[in-house]
Amino acid sequence: MKKLLPLFTGPSRYLGNEPGSVLKDPSAVAVRLALAFPDLYEVGMSYLGQKILYGIVNERPEFWAERVFAPDMDVAAVLREHGEPLCTLESDTPLAAMDVVAFHITHELCYTNVLYMLDLGGIPLEAAARGPRDPLVMAGGGCTFNAEPIAPFMDLMVLGDGEEVLPEILEHVARARAEGLPRAALLERLRHLPGVYVPAFFAEAPGGGLPLTPRFADSPRVEKRILPDLADARRAAFPTGHIVPFADTVHDRLAVEIARGCTRGCRFCQAGMVYRPARERAPQALDALIAKGLAETGFEDLSFLSLSTGDYSALEELFAASFSRCRQAQVSISLPSLRVGSVSERIMGLMSTIRRTGATLAPEAGSQRLRDVINKGVTEEALVAHVRKLFDHGWQNVKLYFMLGLPTETDEDLDAIVDLCLKVRDCAGRHVKRLQVSAAVSPFVPKAHTPFQWERQLTMDEVRARVDRLRAGFAPHKRLKLRWHQPEMSFLEGVFSRGGRELAPVVRAAYAKGALFASWIDHLRLGPWLEALAEHGLDPLHFLRERDEDEPLPWDHLTSGVHTRFLRTERRRAREARLTDDCRYNACRNCGVCNFEGRTSELALQAAREEIRPRVIHAVRDQADATGDAAHQTAPAPEPQAAPEIPQPGPRPEPQAEQAKGARPRPPDIGELADKAAHYRVWHTRLDEMRFISQIELQRLIERVLRRADVPVSFSAGFHPLARLSFGRALPVGVESRREWFDVFLRRDTGPGELAARLTPHLPRGMDLLYIETLDLGRKTRQAVAEDFLLTWEGDAAEVAARQAQWAGALTLAELPWARETKKGPRTTDVRPFIAGAWPREGAVALRLDWSTGYVSPLRLVELVNPGLRPDRFGLCKLRQWMDAPEPDAPC
Repeated sequence: MKKLLPLFTGPSRYLGNEPGSVLKDPSAVAVRLALAFPDLYEVGMSYLGQKILYGIVNERPEFWAERVFAPDMDVAAVLREHGEPLCTLESDTPLAAMDVVAFHITHELCYTNVLYMLDLGGIPLEAAARGPRDPLVMAGGGCTFNAEPIAPFMDLMVLGDGEEVLPEILEHVARARAEGLPRAALLERLRHLPGVYVPAFFAEAPGGGLPLTPRFADSPRVEKRILPDLADARRAAFPTGHIVPFADTVHDRLAVEIARGCTRGCRFCQAGMVYRPARERAPQALDALIAKGLAETGFEDLSFLSLSTGDYSALEELFAASFSRCRQAQVSISLPSLRVGSVSERIMGLMSTIRRTGATLAPEAGSQRLRDVINKGVTEEALVAHVRKLFDHGWQNVKLYFMLGLPTETDEDLDAIVDLCLKVRDCAGRHVKRLQVSAAVSPFVPKAHTPFQWERQLTMDEVRARVDRLRAGFAPHKRLKLRWHQPEMSFLEGVFSRGGRELAPVVRAAYAKGALFASWIDHLRLGPWLEALAEHGLDPLHFLRERDEDEPLPWDHLTSGVHTRFLRTERRRAREARLTDDCRYNACRNCGVCNFEGRTSELALQAAREEIRPRVIHAVRDQADATGDAAHQTAPAPEPQAAPEIPQPGPRPEPQAEQAKGARPRPPDIGELADKAAHYRVWHTRLDEMRFISQIELQRLIERVLRRADVPVSFSAGFHPLARLSFGRALPVGVESRREWFDVFLRRDTGPGELAARLTPHLPRGMDLLYIETLDLGRKTRQAVAEDFLLTWEGDAAEVAARQAQWAGALTLAELPWARETKKGPRTTDVRPFIAGAWPREGAVALRLDWSTGYVSPLRLVELVNPGLRPDRFGLCKLRQWMDAPEPDAPC
């Protein structure tokens, strides 16, 4: 596949040699695993689950985990045109040659992408059609708690936590290979592992339909796998050497999981039900992980991840420790998944000194009645108080998330969304000059294993009508903005989130009709899905209907540990608008997951040998002044403690005074980080696969190399301090270079020798350090006035001779016009002055390009002089940069 990189769009996504990627000798491992993410690289590389499993598996010398992502459709067309299969990134191995292919299934709209990747990889789509030479195909992720629409395509699925069960599966695969065990016998062994679900071992009722019947009497249900204690570093290891992508990703940062599971009890939330109980990592261990992770990756952004980050009981302690380190290294900290009132004013104050981007909160419903129905535990007073604090600390933009179509919703609840947004807007003081309050609304989609799994979902027309009502309500008001989720996308999600195996033929038919990347607005086409449903005699509205609590459901044979009895009780309490407290800090509600103090757990296999219970650091959250906890934390507040001292980044004769609340935000004083003690130019190569890195990707790569190498870079002043770096002229993607450079200011002089010693171990393959040039502190960056290149071609001697003759002919031209369309219309440029010389070489031509009067991409010149060249049929390499007038002799 990699031989086609010159033909790919975004080729850096397919290199597989990013810092942190793992290469092993295929002959030295027992099992090879492809971790497959059925979406684009930039989405999949943001998924923490893949990072954890990649690190854990590759710690075992006998296993090798590689990555593969869904290629964009242009790249897939190139693969098909050239008869090449989809391959893993690290070793360029076809998927069909792997031992195991494990898909991360994070949402229902990726189902056709799974078939897309299997098809491109040369693997039979149906599990029943696979033979002894085909890989074992499996899936994990949140959707596997009801992934029946793709059950026929999977040999097995994993429910719940994967850290222990995935290596156990690979051990069984290794033994099966050594014994020559057939696939069916291997699956029979694997079914005994807690968390492993083999769809073929559950048959549909006679004539099709529900309930599914287990083939083995000793396995009537499949229970999820659980890591009972995240503080157990031996069993719940968290890898810190994350892969550092070249390409830009959705969440390009060091993500650290601080807790798993949430028992806030939001009745619509599937993750909050299936990942119970709440389990926290110790702040001391997290602090060590963060220090190691930042040092190993060089990321400039740190994110604390959990289902509800603000509910981590030691958040203030952890944040204070991390803030000290991150401020000194100019690393920003983000806290996603924040609940209203879950962040103390102290944390807000610290965050405001290192980042002041928009804040996002999720009240979910506009009225208090409806928030109580869904057990959100958020009051209007707490929301307004939270937002007022944000405004006082300098935030200008606030986004509020709401859902449409929640059970019992009325027009009054919709109007309350507008009223609540107005109250949020109006709590800002006059100092908030660029105030913007945005409301994002999404249709409610009932999910399996939740108290609302039996509820009805709105049709697309109903969603549009409610959006129109909101639009009319927002229209008269300034500084309010409304955004809404595509009804078609939620419609499809609703069909497949509660559907069964009868939808598997629909998935296959929709794939055959070209329905791919359905979670992307620009790719979503509802037509193929509706056609596929109709062809199989299925009415989509049947899947959106309300269910009777006694009717069989497609996921009844799968248990998350939460008892159906508890879900029914919570549904009844929703109708009564009654709140249920968070069992982390209050009484147990006997949901069925835990087994401590004599309780009976639905996770019977694991409960026989494990204690399953909530595991939190503190019995009461350490944010004493956080608001919004009345509904979910009834234990007494902790005694106030002195906050830890926050070290400043560097001494200053006159420390910056504390900013008054409500004052106009001032740029932070970054102290000695802004000092300039030395200025260097680092010369390096960009060869082989590094030619597929864009200039923007190169700049991000270099900054992270400097961080990993612990180089004392100088930062600019202002609201968003940046490393003082400058670069040479952008090298076009696909062009190699033997002479590239970047300039860097240091706040402490290391000397060129030490700088080279620090940088060299951290540069990627193909980027070798050549030498370091010392510059004066005031010198401005100079660009080359001319550059020498070597252009080579694929082809026989006659074709090469013809290409050389074209360059000789170009030198005789008085003009060489380059016509193109620009934003301002057609434009033509004479590029002949840029070609200073062309000298034939064996199978190539040496070029000197003159940039003294302007610049054009060398690839454009090649296209003009050698028309019709395919990108994979020639190579262009920069040999030298002339910073002053070049010597008259020909380039070598």
